[in-house]
Amino acid sequence: MISRRAFLTGSVALLSAPLAAEAQQAAKVYRIGVILTSAPNESGHLIKALEEGMRELGYVDERNIVFERRFAEGRQERLPLLAAELVRLKVDVLVTGSNAVIAAVKQVTATIPVVMAVSRDPVGAGFIASLARPGGNITGLANDPAPEIIGKNLELLKEVAPRVSRVAFLWNPVPPGAETTKSMVESAARKLGLTFQSVEVRGRNEFEGAFAAMVRERANGVVVAQDPVILGPRSQVVLLASSSRLPAVYGLREFAEAGGFMSYGPNIADLFRRAATYVDKIIKGAKPADLPVEQPTKLELVINLKTAKALGANIPPTLLARADEVIE
Repeated sequence: MISRRAFLTGSVALLSAPLAAEAQQAAKVYRIGVILTSAPNESGHLIKALEEGMRELGYVDERNIVFERRFAEGRQERLPLLAAELVRLKVDVLVTGSNAVIAAVKQVTATIPVVMAVSRDPVGAGFIASLARPGGNITGLANDPAPEIIGKNLELLKEVAPRVSRVAFLWNPVPPGAETTKSMVESAARKLGLTFQSVEVRGRNEFEGAFAAMVRERANGVVVAQDPVILGPRSQVVLLASSSRLPAVYGLREFAEAGGFMSYGPNIADLFRRAATYVDKIIKGAKPADLPVEQPTKLELVINLKTAKALGANIPPTLLARADEVIE
C-alpha cells in the first residue's frame, strides 16, 4: 500500500518533469548567422527588417535569439571566409543575401539550414532542385519572379527616354546566375532594336572606369543589375550616372531613393522581413528541403521626378499614374 506522502512526492515529480522540460526548451537561445556582401551602413535597413520580422514572431534579441552578423564590406573574396566562420560557430540557421553569399555558404555546409533572404534564379544557379521542393538544406525567397523581369526595366527606360539607341548593362559577372540575367537584357535590347553594351564591375574601384567606358562607347541609357556590389555604393553609382548625363533604370528602389532616375523591382527589405518566417519554421522543426521557395508577388515602380527633370526627361502621365511612388 502506497503512503500518502510517497504518493504526493511521486505526483509532484511527475508534474514537475514536463515543466522542467518546458523551462529547458524556453531557455534555448537560437543563434542566427547573417551574411551580407555590403557594409553595415549600406545594408542596415535589411538587417533591421529581418530583426523586426523575428520580433513580430515573438523572438527577443539576446533572450531567445542571438544574431551573428557578418559583412564583406563589398569584397566578394571575403565571403567564403565569413561563411566558414559562421559554420564553425555552429549557428542554428544561416540567412544569406545575394547569390554570391549563397554560393559561398553552399561550399562550406550541406547540413546547417540556409534561408535565402534574396536570390536570383535559384534553380538556374544550382542552389535548389525546384521552387516547390528545394531539396537539401537551402530554401527562402527569390527576388525575381523570373530572370526575364529585368527586360521590363529596359522597356521602361525606352518608354521614358525614347531616344535611347545604345543601352549599357552594368552588372557583376561573379555570382552564379548573373550570366543568365545579362543574356535576358541583351535579348530584350535586341527585340527593341537597341545596341547592347556589357559593362562589368567586380569591385568598388571599377565604377568610374565603367561609366567612362559607357560614355566612350556613346551609350545613352543604362540598366543596372540587382547586385550587392552595386547596391552598396549606390550613391556613387547614381552620381556617376547623373554626371554622365545617362538616364538609368535600376532594379531596386534604394537607388531611386538615393537620387537615381527610376527603379522597378521587388522591395528587398520586405523580403528580409519575410525571411523571418522561414527562420521561425525551421527553428520549430521544419526541414528546408520541404519549404517551397517564395517569389515576390508585387514589383514596385519608383520614379525620382527631381532627377528626371535634371536629365530633361519627360515622364508620360500614364507612367506617373502607374508608379507606386514618385519622389519629388
